[in-house]
Amino acid sequence: MSKTIAICNQKGGVGKTTTAVNLAACLAVLEKKTLLIDIDPQANATQSTGINETQEEDIYEALTLVANPAEATFERLSQIILPVAPEYKLDKLSVLPSSPGLAKLEMELVTALNRERRLELLVKILGSHYDYIIIDAPPSLNLLTINTLTAANSVIIPVQSEYFSLQGVAELLNTIKLVQHNLNPSLKIEGAVLTMCDSRNSLSKQVVEEVKKNFPNRVFATQIPRNIKLAEAPSHGKPIILYDIQSAGCQAYMKLTEEILNG
Repeated sequence: MSKTIAICNQKGGVGKTTTAVNLAACLAVLEKKTLLIDIDPQANATQSTGINETQEEDIYEALTLVANPAEATFERLSQIILPVAPEYKLDKLSVLPSSPGLAKLEMELVTALNRERRLELLVKILGSHYDYIIIDAPPSLNLLTINTLTAANSVIIPVQSEYFSLQGVAELLNTIKLVQHNLNPSLKIEGAVLTMCDSRNSLSKQVVEEVKKNFPNRVFATQIPRNIKLAEAPSHGKPIILYDIQSAGCQAYMKLTEEILNG
């Protein structure tokens, strides 16, 4: 079975999608068969891997299918999963894309049976075919986020090195505790990863210390720097390892991936 890692923060703009996409790509480069699931209606992770967000079928259809176990076979679901472009030479990476249409599923789930477990059912069907499943959660607390945390073995929390990002972390920790208590007792916090760091900034250093207090022994040693190449890569539909392998951002995500693999 695969290891399923949710990349989650209820606050937007903290490097969540950047972390999900680049972690998945780095795992694939290291010969780990990896599935990136985009469950954010903004579909930024989908676009960041060079896939158009207007597919005939996407995560919406996949989550609808699993409501009927007879239809939700791996063979059927694999028709929705897409490889990245062949010229990227990342044959170990696949993507379950999203689209803005996913937003309507939130309303449909309100009255649905097993509404918190749709993604968990999907992951159980797909899990034996991958080494890692990386899920890019929405930047909000809703049923899609609850589904993400319920389906995951662990969660990585990107934290921007700015003061207000700490407020989002406190809210997320409360959500994680509720999910652990009611839906997924085995969910673990893999760690917090500090993003958009600037070692010359005194506020950035203060935030780092505060995060370490909130997550004793659970902060990754690797910090993701503020890096123009990381910001440019999504507009080219490429993970950073394909856009600029020499960049500081790429080197940081490779080190982060090695930290995760080494436990």
